[in-house]
Amino acid sequence: MMKPRVALAIAALTTVLAIFIIAPSPSETLYPLSVGAPEVSAWLFFVATAALLLALRHVKRSVAAQIAAMLAVATITMSSVPFVRLRGVAGRVETELQATFGAQYLEHIPQTQRAMLRPAPLVMRDLFRGLGSPAASVRISRGVTVASVNGVTLTTDVYQPTTAGTHPVVVQVYGGAWQRGKPADFSAFAERIAALGFVVFAIDYRHAPQFQFPAQVDDVRRALSWIGTNAASWQADTSRLVLIGRSAGAHLAMLAAYATEAPYIRGVVSLYGPVDLTEGYRLPPSPDPLDVRAVERAFLGGTPAQMPERYRAASPISLVVRALPPSLLIYGGRDHIVEARFGAALASKLRATGSPVVHVQLPQSEHAFDNIANGPAGQLAQYAIERFIVGATTSRAASAP
Repeated sequence: MMKPRVALAIAALTTVLAIFIIAPSPSETLYPLSVGAPEVSAWLFFVATAALLLALRHVKRSVAAQIAAMLAVATITMSSVPFVRLRGVAGRVETELQATFGAQYLEHIPQTQRAMLRPAPLVMRDLFRGLGSPAASVRISRGVTVASVNGVTLTTDVYQPTTAGTHPVVVQVYGGAWQRGKPADFSAFAERIAALGFVVFAIDYRHAPQFQFPAQVDDVRRALSWIGTNAASWQADTSRLVLIGRSAGAHLAMLAAYATEAPYIRGVVSLYGPVDLTEGYRLPPSPDPLDVRAVERAFLGGTPAQMPERYRAASPISLVVRALPPSLLIYGGRDHIVEARFGAALASKLRATGSPVVHVQLPQSEHAFDNIANGPAGQLAQYAIERFIVGATTSRAASAP
């Protein structure tokens, strides 16, 4: 019978994928499945439900249908987990945003801008159709030269609102283990942020292992200086500036934002950024699909035993010794590259110094989960980021660190 076999094939495939919602990837090759499975869980739920309905029509007379039904139920159960576990997180995000910026922090922005924010932490139809185009037109200038350093030309992509007047600034720093990446990464995200009324500078930096720390953070600071000098040309208000980065880019963003010479920075967003490189080397994740120790050696030029001061200087948590601008820390609860414990440790230390912090831990999410921006964790991250950058650039509570 063909239909039970079809149901079995579909159910088996969705079950294999759904397992990665629960279990970590043992290797770098399979890691994309661990990242993507929780974010496509709505699709797995939908397809498994269809397989279950098909199997149930033949379950009384077909062993294949019986197995298909059991597998489909298992998939439906596993694919429900991300939604169940995110429910409490969404409520805490808004509570922490209000604690940081004030209960009425959105009242400081025009109604037209407020209407363009994500309406809720999770919009069910967006799970299937995507986040869509930006709500307003955006002007994009790619490959603008910032500097030439050691024979490397550093550029920035600039995303501008088309509305008149000056706009607050978001500086985006790409990830890639400090070894790869380009300003055009996460271009759709930059467009959405620019459409909200921000000038977004997606900046560049030199890569390891050819160039090692502190070359990368020096390049971020070089880009910030260039933005300050050229702000008028881009209708940018650098007195209202937020840094945002992913992974290695988040690490660089935090180093720049927490430095004593950066009082003008109004906030920083870390999406799964390394926090304590010494501890990350001492106790890497298990499994360790990226080989964290090898990545850190390429970036820093040796081990913590060989260069303890360099590891300390390269760890954002070591800079948390005074009140700092607001931080939004977003980490995956089952991240096997930068473990969730690092985000929690940084949040705790920031709070101990009186620094405002919004800490978001996404229970089922892996590193780089927001590559699928319309997934459940991707949507929640977008919701939190939009409100955080609005609060940081408009709220009186964020005007001084």
